Amino acid sequence: MNKEPREPLNIRKTILTIVLFAVSILFLAPFFWMLSASFKIESDVFNFPIEWIPKHWNAIANYKEVWMGQYPFYLYYWNSIKITLVTTAISVIVSSMAAYGFSKIQFAASKWLFLIVLTTYMVPGQATLVPQFILYRYIGLFDNHIGLILIGSFSVLGTFMLRQFFMGIHNDFIESAKIDGAGHFRIFWSIILPLARPSIATYGILRFIWTWNDYQNPLIFLRTDKLFTIQLAMQKFTSLSGEFYSLIMAAAVSAILPLLIIFIIGQKSVIEGIATGGVKG
Repeated sequence: MNKEPREPLNIRKTILTIVLFAVSILFLAPFFWMLSASFKIESDVFNFPIEWIPKHWNAIANYKEVWMGQYPFYLYYWNSIKITLVTTAISVIVSSMAAYGFSKIQFAASKWLFLIVLTTYMVPGQATLVPQFILYRYIGLFDNHIGLILIGSFSVLGTFMLRQFFMGIHNDFIESAKIDGAGHFRIFWSIILPLARPSIATYGILRFIWTWNDYQNPLIFLRTDKLFTIQLAMQKFTSLSGEFYSLIMAAAVSAILPLLIIFIIGQKSVIEGIATGGVKG
């Protein structure tokens, strides 16, 4: 049999690759400029044409001022890391257990109960801020990290996402485990979690990013400077150093560095999770 020539297809793929590479450079250019500006002395930040590689390096002084200055980023980093890791861990556990219950345990009115839970996601978060604020002040969770952790630990969206993943897991695995005498906790821990690891990792990474970037809740529920997260510290630092763009860029690079590390480490799990979510049965 004569095979069709593949040359046109290869040319199209090459052109598409070049176009996508050019677009990616456009998207990454602001980040590279921010990184470059954080290494410069202030007078060189807005030089034109842009000096991507600084002629006069001032990286140590800039980052020292950010991390050890009037608003020490090491303290706010610790606050953000603590809040983000604990919130992510609790949210993944709670959402995965709720998703297992709604997807694999049949009980009366389960669909209606899930619909009620899903409906709460349609309520804007801003509409519940005042009741939350009053409640937290009343029970003593205002202006501390525990209250902030509880706000992000229960996610309707996380439950919905993981439920959709769990529904793609065959019930035959669960029925076989039940025949062997396994209970729901053993099934959840030994069967569901290993099979759904990519999807759980995907949600965990997304939850980490959402919590790390959260500005609204810390702004409302925290008042003491030493409890501030990195996002509040960025706002304070910008107000203090508004005329020094090299310092602001150094602070911005410091703020997004954990997100880059988390995504680079977990990108394989994210891709696997998305692929798993697109295949049912």
